[in-house]
Amino acid sequence: MHFISKNIAATKLHIEELKLFFKAFERFETSDIFAFYKQLNPDVNPKTVNWRVYSLVQLGIINRVGRGKFMLGSQRNYLPDISPKIKTIYSKIKKEFPFLNICVWNTSSINEFMRHQPGRFYFIIEVEKDSTQSVFYYLKELNYAVFLEPTSDILEKYLPNSKDILIVKSLVTEAPTQKIKGLDTISIEKLLVDIYCDDVIFAPQQGSEMRTIFETALTKYAINQSRMLRYANRKGKKASFTKYLNSISNYRQ
Repeated sequence: MHFISKNIAATKLHIEELKLFFKAFERFETSDIFAFYKQLNPDVNPKTVNWRVYSLVQLGIINRVGRGKFMLGSQRNYLPDISPKIKTIYSKIKKEFPFLNICVWNTSSINEFMRHQPGRFYFIIEVEKDSTQSVFYYLKELNYAVFLEPTSDILEKYLPNSKDILIVKSLVTEAPTQKIKGLDTISIEKLLVDIYCDDVIFAPQQGSEMRTIFETALTKYAINQSRMLRYANRKGKKASFTKYLNSISNYRQ
């Protein structure tokens, strides 16, 4: 791991000046950073600026939100809650299917972005498409209240009044998950795309509520735009998702 000393940061990176310069920018590009350093030193070269960009990211001064796109690092990385129940479900599946790609989370993680709180939450278990039925029957044998890719009709009529409802879904290849506390779970990029693309499981998060979710997430957390759009593309919704993003007041490409 590279170590960046405070003295180097202070003398070479001009952190305070950079923060002041980009304070009014919602997002900026590598060329903007180069222009900033160019005004301080007309002889600065691109390789030096690239090193400084890397250093600024490592120090958390700026966040990378896309290819060659950044924002000031006041926003945090999104870390959903990993409850003991999530850990238990994940470890049981992983023990039975050790080589399976899994993403486990609970829809209560969306609460912090919403104005109106739904009365029911689900544990979402996403696994490779060819393994959804195997995981479903395995969890059913463990006496979980588990459903496989439920329709809106099933969600409305047949779900029990249980706090521990599990929904098994197929995991899109190269989905942007993240590892927290030793397990794979949802990222903010995946969360937003999934809510937009799935109006069945995320029915309470549609309409004006979805706009609130997006606006809050974009304000509160660092979001990798390229990562998010690649995932939307893999779900076949890149064009419409991009159009929706551009309708959000605090989103800028």
